[in-house]
Amino acid sequence: MNRFFVTGTDTGVGKTVLSALLCAALDASYWKPIQTGTDEDSDSRTVAGLAELPAGRIFPEAYRFAPPVSPHLAARWAGTRIEISKTQLPVAARSGALVVEGAGGVMVPVNENALMTDVMRRLALPVLLAARSSLGTINHTLLSLAALRQAELHVAGVVMIGEPNADNREAIEKYGDVRVLGEIPRLTDLNRAALLRVFDSHFDRGFFGAQQRKAAQA
Repeated sequence: MNRFFVTGTDTGVGKTVLSALLCAALDASYWKPIQTGTDEDSDSRTVAGLAELPAGRIFPEAYRFAPPVSPHLAARWAGTRIEISKTQLPVAARSGALVVEGAGGVMVPVNENALMTDVMRRLALPVLLAARSSLGTINHTLLSLAALRQAELHVAGVVMIGEPNADNREAIEKYGDVRVLGEIPRLTDLNRAALLRVFDSHFDRGFFGAQQRKAAQA
C-alpha cells in the first residue's frame, strides 16, 4: 500500500516538499520520527500547511531538538540519546496511507552506533530517495542507493527535484538499477494545488495506483 519512508541524498534536497506532495496526492498521513532545527522551522508544520492536512493526520515526533544539526549531535547537546527502539510507528499510523520522513541524508548518525538506515530498517517501509536533478546528482544518488541496499532496505524508487535533466535521469536509472518514479520541477507557487498538478503530470501514477490496488486486495 502507499506507505513510504522518504529519505534524501543530503540535507536540503527537498524531502519535505516531496513528503507534502505525496500526502496530498495519496491522501496520506505524515510522521517525522526525528526533527532537528525546531528553532528555525518544523517539517511537520510545513507538510501540514502545504498538503492541507488536519492536525489528526500529523503524528508527533519521537524526538525534537532545537539546533539545526545532525540528530546525534542535537541529542548530545540536549543531554539525551536517541533510542532506535522508540522510533516505532505511532498506533494511529499503523493503517492507511503514510509518509514517514527521515532527517538529513541516508547515512546521518542518530546516536554513537546507529545511522538513519537503522531507523529505516526498524520501520521496514519501502524507501523513496529524493535526489537533486543538477550536476553531481549521479554520484550522490548512486552512493545513497548503494548504502540503502547494503542495509538490505527495499528501494521503491527515486524522485528527482529541480530543473528536469533527462541525461541525469537516464544515468541514475541505468547505473542505479532503479526507477525514477517522479520529478518535481522548480515551482513559483508552492501549495497543495501546485503539488497535485506536479503529481498528475510528472509522477508515475500507475506505480502509486498499483500500490493502492494491492492495498485494496489485501
